[in-house]
Amino acid sequence: MKINKIGFGFLMSLMMVFSACVDFVDPTIPYKTFDTALYLRTLERSTDLNFFNLGNARVRLTLEAVDAEGGETLQSVEVRVRHRRLITGVGFQYIPTGTATNVQDVLVKTLTKADFQKATENPNHPTQTYLRTTFEVTATEMIAALGLTAAQIEGGDVFEVRLRATDRFGRVFTDTNRSSDVAGGFFYASPFFYAASVVCPSDLEGTYRFRHDGATGPLGSCPPSFEGTTTWTRTGPTTYRVSDGTFGYWACIGDTWGNGNVVISDACGRLTMSGADKYGDLYSMEVLSSSASELVFRWVNTYGESGTVTMFANEGKPFPPGLR
Repeated sequence: MKINKIGFGFLMSLMMVFSACVDFVDPTIPYKTFDTALYLRTLERSTDLNFFNLGNARVRLTLEAVDAEGGETLQSVEVRVRHRRLITGVGFQYIPTGTATNVQDVLVKTLTKADFQKATENPNHPTQTYLRTTFEVTATEMIAALGLTAAQIEGGDVFEVRLRATDRFGRVFTDTNRSSDVAGGFFYASPFFYAASVVCPSDLEGTYRFRHDGATGPLGSCPPSFEGTTTWTRTGPTTYRVSDGTFGYWACIGDTWGNGNVVISDACGRLTMSGADKYGDLYSMEVLSSSASELVFRWVNTYGESGTVTMFANEGKPFPPGLR
């Protein structure tokens, strides 16, 4: 019995040694006994497109071609695109015309096997033995391929980027014939599909100087023009809480802002004001003009108070173009 225990212990020690020597185990794929396929593992992706800088916006992907031969069966990858917009009360509108399931798209560019290379940082590592590529598709290329212009693109639009990989046997692999595991599984990460959203970054947080003209209401008026500061504190990616929704009007008639909660929302440059003061009155605004140095708007609340504010940009941080 003692001998058996020693033998068992020795066997377990050997198993631990061999296990310790393996730092990565690829999922079991029975390449030798079954027909095998090809997939494009996504290593890195950058898909957001800046609405305010479409001329320099781009989709950037780093992919690995994975198959039974280390990616060597790959022949080409078509990069295709269609445009999608959500119309309120209608649903999705596609260019080219189609539906969610009836996909119509256009070719933007084609990658060949020559565009894929072995990883150079550690070519003998188990996860770096496949062919790899990094490529970009610019917003300008996608817009042109679809027959559109930059002026037709709106914040919130989506460019659906699809890949169609062809191997040397003539088989085609894309998002319509891959499994859910291949699309989203940890080892596979090969969706063949990437939604590139047109986003509108907002950066209006800060403390600004302003000039207030014509501030008035049922309880009295302020001097025709006075100056002050306002602080916009970010509460979300595109929303800001205002330190005083009356922009100093209440202070000049002997009241204080207190715990009012008024928010400015920036929807791709379209500014709106919402929320209520400590008395429950609601607020709104209308942008009258904007430039890199000044933002002019009129605020009003449901109590009948209002004023026109000229807010000045801080040095070295101009207001973004197109505020309205």
